[in-house]
Amino acid sequence: MPQGDKRKYTAKQERKADHIAEGYEKKGVGTMEAERRAWATVNKDDGGGKKPGGSGRGKTTGHPAAHKGGKAGGRAAAARPAAARSASARKAAATRKRHGT
Repeated sequence: MPQGDKRKYTAKQERKADHIAEGYEKKGVGTMEAERRAWATVNKDDGGGKKPGGSGRGKTTGHPAAHKGGKAGGRAAAARPAAARSASARKAAATRKRHGT
């Protein structure tokens, strides 16, 4: 199969790549570069095409790109005073205990 061939990707992977590319284009990235980045992200998430014969077939994924947004929240929480973070943790623990989880 020639390099760049997309036959082994599922319809869902193609929709995902289109959506990611649109986001890059809205940010001002060129069409070709947006397309390249989008497929790189899909490959990073899924490890390749999910159809039979594709390199990502049958492999589990941790969806690394999907978790990228959590980095900003970590910085925001670190900026809060220790007492506030501790109070939130106690409240969350009490809720989990109440719900039995």
